[in-house]
Amino acid sequence: MKKIGLGLIGLGYIGKIHLQHSLKLANADLVAVSDISKRALKDARNVGARKTFDNYEQLLRDSEVDAVIVALPTHLHLQCARRAAEERKNIFLEKPIARNVQEAQEIISAAQRNSVKLMIGYPARFNPGYRDLRGKINNGTLGDVEIARATNISCGPFFHRMQDYAPTPVPEWWFNKELTGGGALMDLGCHMINLLRWYFGEITDIKSHLGYRFNFDFEDSATCLAKFKSGTLGIVNVGWFSQVLSENIELFGTVQSAKTQHHAPSPLLTAAQMLTMGQSGFFGSHFAELQYFVNCLIQDSFPSPSGQDSLKDLEAIHSAYNNQIRLG
Repeated sequence: MKKIGLGLIGLGYIGKIHLQHSLKLANADLVAVSDISKRALKDARNVGARKTFDNYEQLLRDSEVDAVIVALPTHLHLQCARRAAEERKNIFLEKPIARNVQEAQEIISAAQRNSVKLMIGYPARFNPGYRDLRGKINNGTLGDVEIARATNISCGPFFHRMQDYAPTPVPEWWFNKELTGGGALMDLGCHMINLLRWYFGEITDIKSHLGYRFNFDFEDSATCLAKFKSGTLGIVNVGWFSQVLSENIELFGTVQSAKTQHHAPSPLLTAAQMLTMGQSGFFGSHFAELQYFVNCLIQDSFPSPSGQDSLKDLEAIHSAYNNQIRLG
């Protein structure tokens, strides 16, 4: 069976997760990784990466690489994805697709122009609980869903400070709105908006209330009201203000209601799972999305969520930024 040659660009927090998963894919071979950190490259070699580069241009020119996983900060997505497309590499790109609608359109155009496949990393779509909810919507178990509530509250970029119970600097780009494209609504809201759009289709109207607890020039919390063409009203709550993860979807239908929650594991459980299975159950959806992406390449089918799909998330987010509800 042909194996897909993978290249991983970026070995930050999410890149390291993709590194572990890439090494476990039965129908893929992790050919190379790239990062500017010598320590990160050394760690990658220690766990099994065959080739390491401190410049992703070198990785993109490697003939063994069929597809790349791009796990770079958002402001680097356009440049990297465009170059990957020019080198005819299929692309798995971490969310959000870009900082703004124009950059997203350029990434999509580059992929189409060079006939490469483009998938955006939204692991929630591969979460069994969230997939089960979609099944209940589609088979009519819930009736008509009148109200949907999506919540993703966490500590955001400040989770870096919690690792190993010791202070660790948060990368500076997190605090530059020009580099991120936004705050909590962009970071976490894109997950929940993408999920609700997967459930209910087109958003016809969306408004937001933004919070600034930490006095940044970007929001650290947001509540959005979204109206879907299906008639469902969606409420999206996201924030970076809690040290305890709260991620869930609640659906209120005319026949039944349903809820599912994504729980953060205890450190002890995570350690046990890593020892016994080689991966954490909490990140099982991340493994599933990579496996799906590789399967699509082998089968020559188009993966989803696509670039166009993620573009619609950005359009909704920018509409929410432009239609703010001011209370008090």
